[in-house]
Amino acid sequence: MSPDDAFERCLEALYGAALDDARWPAATALIEEAVGAGGNALQVAEGFGDDVRLHFARFLRKGETSEDLVREYLMHYRPHDEMIPRIRRLPHGRLVHVHDLYTEGELKTSPAYNDGLRLLGGQNGLHARFDGPDGLRITWSLGDPVGGDGWETAPLRLIERLLPHVHRSVMIRQALAAADALGASGSGLLESDRIGVVQLDRGGRVLEANEPALDILRRGDGLVESDGALDAWLPADRRRLRRLIRRALPELWGVAPVGSSMTVQRSSIRSRLGLHVSPVGNREGDFGGRRVAALVFVVDPARRQRIDAQRVAVTLGLTPSEGRMAALLAEGLRVREIAAATEWSEDYVRWLTKQAYRKLGATGQVELVRQVLAVDGLPRR
Repeated sequence: MSPDDAFERCLEALYGAALDDARWPAATALIEEAVGAGGNALQVAEGFGDDVRLHFARFLRKGETSEDLVREYLMHYRPHDEMIPRIRRLPHGRLVHVHDLYTEGELKTSPAYNDGLRLLGGQNGLHARFDGPDGLRITWSLGDPVGGDGWETAPLRLIERLLPHVHRSVMIRQALAAADALGASGSGLLESDRIGVVQLDRGGRVLEANEPALDILRRGDGLVESDGALDAWLPADRRRLRRLIRRALPELWGVAPVGSSMTVQRSSIRSRLGLHVSPVGNREGDFGGRRVAALVFVVDPARRQRIDAQRVAVTLGLTPSEGRMAALLAEGLRVREIAAATEWSEDYVRWLTKQAYRKLGATGQVELVRQVLAVDGLPRR
C-alpha cells in the first residue's frame, strides 16, 4: 500500500471514530499497522505542577487494552515519571521521541523508563501534545516500532501528516460527548436535541439538518442557508467556513478530505457558535450519487441544560459562588466562559474550583460534575 493510500485509510477511520467512540480502537489499530507501531495511548489532563488531574487515559495495542499493565503504570510509575512534566511543556503538535524526554542519567536509572515503559512497550515510542479547550492538554503516544530497529523515515512522515487529524478527531469527540451524542450514527445524530447537526452532500449543499441547527438557520443567528449551501453570517467567518467545508468534501484524484473546527460570531448574543466539520467515509461505490459527504456539528452554548445553582450549593455544602461555578461547569461551560458569564476573573473561577474539589473530596472536574448532576437528578418537592 502506498503512503497516500495508507494516509487516506487512516483519515477515514479517524473521522469515523470521531462520530462513534466504539470505532476508536479499530482506527488506532489501523494506524499502528500503517506506521509499524506496537501500541498507542491517548490521555487528556489539565492543571500544572502538583495540581495535575488526569481526566481520560486509554492504552491500546491492536485495538485491545491490557488493564492490569495500564493500572500498574498509572499507579506506580506515572506519578514519578520524569518525562510527564516535560511532555506538558512541549509545543502544540510537535512529535518527539521518548528517549529525548529523559536525561542520559535517567535513561539508565529511571524506574519509570526502565520498568514502567518497558511494561507498556514504549521505551522507543513517540509522543505528541496538543492544546485542548479550557487549558486541557491532549497527549497521543505511539509504542515501540515493530521489529525494534528504530523509526524509519516513511512511517515518521505518515505520523506527522496524521497528527492534526488525531487532534481534530479528539476535539469532535469531546464536543459530541458534551452533547451526549457519542456512539450515534450520522442519521441518529439528527435526533439529538443537544447539538446541531447539518448533513452536506459532496457538493457542499445541505441535505438535512436537525431541529437545533434548523432553529439557528431560521434565525440567521451566526449561520444561514444560502442557495442550499451553509454559510456564516459575517464575511470573515463565511470565507473560513467555506474553506473548511471545501476541504472536508471528497475530490477526484485521491485528495483526502480533512476535518476542521472553528467558531462563528452570532448576531443575537455575545457567545460564539462552535463548529466541527467532519468528512464522512466510504467515498467509493456511490457512482456520484447524492449522499452525505460531510457533517457539520454546531455547538450552541445557549442550549446547554440549566442547573439550579442554589440547590447544588445547599445540597453539597458549598458557598453560593462555589455552587454557581459548579453548576455552570456541569452545564458544559469552560473557565473563560464562566468568567464571562459571572464577571469573575478566570483565576477566581479556578480558585472556586479548587475549593469545591477540596470540600467534596473530588479529584478532578469529571468527579465534581458527576456529583453536581447527581444532585440535579434528585426528586424535587
